[in-house]
Amino acid sequence: MTMRKRKAPKGILGFPVAPMDVEGKLDLDALGKNIEFLIEGGLSSIFVACGAGELHAISNEEYRSMVEVAVKKTQGKVPIYTGVGGNISNALEQAKISEELGAEGYLILPPYLIDPSQDGIYDYLKTIIQSTDLNAIVYQRDNCILDSKTLIKLCEFPQLVGFKDGVGNMENNTEFTHLIGDRLEWVNGMPLAEVTMAAYVNLGYTSYSSAISNYIPHISAMYYEALLNGNKEVAHELHEDVILPIHRIRKQKKGYAVSLIKAGMQIVGLPVTTNVRAPIAPVEKEHYDQLKKIIDHALEKYPVPSRVI
Repeated sequence: MTMRKRKAPKGILGFPVAPMDVEGKLDLDALGKNIEFLIEGGLSSIFVACGAGELHAISNEEYRSMVEVAVKKTQGKVPIYTGVGGNISNALEQAKISEELGAEGYLILPPYLIDPSQDGIYDYLKTIIQSTDLNAIVYQRDNCILDSKTLIKLCEFPQLVGFKDGVGNMENNTEFTHLIGDRLEWVNGMPLAEVTMAAYVNLGYTSYSSAISNYIPHISAMYYEALLNGNKEVAHELHEDVILPIHRIRKQKKGYAVSLIKAGMQIVGLPVTTNVRAPIAPVEKEHYDQLKKIIDHALEKYPVPSRVI
């Protein structure tokens, strides 16, 4: 038996959506195009059926079909991770499906409804982490908030390779990275992570999930390169022209962390409708039009390199 590579993906991580047709059914062809676009855009990895992929709203049969498409499209190109979480029984089934289909690992999303104690969170994460030999990344957000003792204890499991933060408590993040160091890969999972990445980089966070990469991946790449190279002028311009204006729209309505991505994808010509599943609401026309103006301006000022087309 070959030893599994215990290392999380680095850089800008790709999170495809769950495209729906006009009847609200999963559109697997569109998912394939979404994944191809991310790979061609230079994303370091694919994380399918996670938050942007509406894990909360798909059946495990649909989940299997999404993972099958992702495995086929990523074969030998970039690592593929899946989302698992919510109901513990469903999460364990999703973990088994991911292992069976050949994923490298999974991102563990929070449990539903329950606001657990630290030992409850530990048991939830431990059960999923230990259920397979796949790599695991813990996603801190909503009702899965860890303290340093819990995270250190979870580091005893070799399957755990990363920690993704979607809360933004920089005091806790400083403590985590100080105590744990390079034992884990640190991932910025804040909504529109380009907004906060400059702060996270200083703590040792070298990776982030990018919502806008689903439609303007070259902008994410330009921003991150400028950030890492200390090119404050370019980073500032991209914040001013693209990142902060999109972020302002995203904050207008709950659920836009998902539905605004689909709107952006449709605007750039990808074969994706703006349909989402309840309880997420689709983007309102006013906000769609605002987003289109921002994207049109961005593509005019910052053209897509020919190698990414």
